[in-house]
Amino acid sequence: MKLFNYRLRALIKKEFGQIRRDRRVAASLILPPVLQLVLFGFVLNSKVENLRLGVIDECRTPESRELVATLSESRSFRLSGYFLSPDRLSDAITQGKVQAGLIIPYDYARNLQKGRQATVQFLLNAMDANTATIARNYAEGVLASYTAGLQSSGLHASFRQIAVSDVGVRGSVDLQPSFLYNPGLVTSWFTVTGILGLLCILNGSLVASATMVKEREAGTIEQLLMSPAGTSEVILAKIAPLFLLLCLMALLAIGIMRVVFHVPFHGSFLLVFGGAALCLLSGIGIGTFIATFTKSAEQAQLTSFFVNPPMASLSGALTPMEAMPHWMQPFTKFNPIYHFGVIARASMLKGSGFDTLWPNFLALSVFTVVLVSLSVWRFRRQLG
Repeated sequence: MKLFNYRLRALIKKEFGQIRRDRRVAASLILPPVLQLVLFGFVLNSKVENLRLGVIDECRTPESRELVATLSESRSFRLSGYFLSPDRLSDAITQGKVQAGLIIPYDYARNLQKGRQATVQFLLNAMDANTATIARNYAEGVLASYTAGLQSSGLHASFRQIAVSDVGVRGSVDLQPSFLYNPGLVTSWFTVTGILGLLCILNGSLVASATMVKEREAGTIEQLLMSPAGTSEVILAKIAPLFLLLCLMALLAIGIMRVVFHVPFHGSFLLVFGGAALCLLSGIGIGTFIATFTKSAEQAQLTSFFVNPPMASLSGALTPMEAMPHWMQPFTKFNPIYHFGVIARASMLKGSGFDTLWPNFLALSVFTVVLVSLSVWRFRRQLG
């Protein structure tokens, strides 16, 4: 069989014409990936800013007002109001009117002036543990900078957490971090590079399953069997147009990552696009495999809910694999989205080459071959 004989060209032309006439399929190749990439890139942000801060200032001195101003002038906290009693502040935190509280005791300024340890209480709504942890770290950083300013002016203050044992120290350590590959700590760089692989798998599977099932519902598969084309030609003609159109979707997504989110491209574009192409083939294989077990578009969509959400959750695309439970991390490595995320992030942010990323390419290639082979085998049986 020649690779592109007249029968195969006619079948591919027929598939392109069918996709062009089905506006929903054409729209699903453009609108959902763009919206998902933009929305997830902006919404999934681990930075915590403008937390509403409630204050109880029992000291009412310039020193206490300076402390409140230091916290509220940072981008992390925004002064929401003053409270007269701890009960009212606690109620405000419970009701969600404020997310953090600062209690300054009446002897705060006097202790500072006499060289004693001044202690303030910082309250956080820990219903969202991640936000509370980040906010605590922000507050500690702001207060550490404030303490350094007091020491330079001759005052000595120490801010500590409640219920922490006293530790006597004679020296100090100044930590100067250096952030490699992402100096600005831009969260979206991590998010969108993982979402790209997620989009390739999910959209590839959804579009492929919808296209296959609709053709069965329309009864055109029986017409294909009556044609002189062989089974291999029919399968190739089914996969090739979807793959080419989804490659254009991947190119569009990469362009959005570069233009909208300013993700750097230190490595090879071919490595990233090659990994995306393997992900697309894996997604088409999953979608085709699902379509062979279903009889309608509704059944295909329902079946995909049992496949796509677990793959997305165990992909490391939205959250790092290290944040998952230890027993769950090995399952992530059996996910093609995880390996593409490693390829995209290492190539784009670090400039890594194929000599470093070949294990991930090998794993991604194995997943692609297995998934496509299973889908072709099932499709052959269905045609038979």
